Amino acid sequence: MRKIVRNLILMDVLFIGSILGFFKGEEARQKWTFKMLSKIEEKQQKSELKKIKKEGGVLLDEIELASYHKA
Repeated sequence: MRKIVRNLILMDVLFIGSILGFFKGEEARQKWTFKMLSKIEEKQQKSELKKIKKEGGVLLDEIELASYHKA
């Protein structure tokens, strides 16, 4: 269910971005799309961190996560 909702939101952002690009230009579309997708990604990361914290896990910062996943 979450995957479907995520895909619908992504399609909405891209569709509205296309309309914005038609009226205001390609650069405005790219800025707006990047801004919206960044907000969505940030919300997902916050919810994942909440879930980890709720389950009693250890929260890692970005550097620790990057070094952990490279190994």
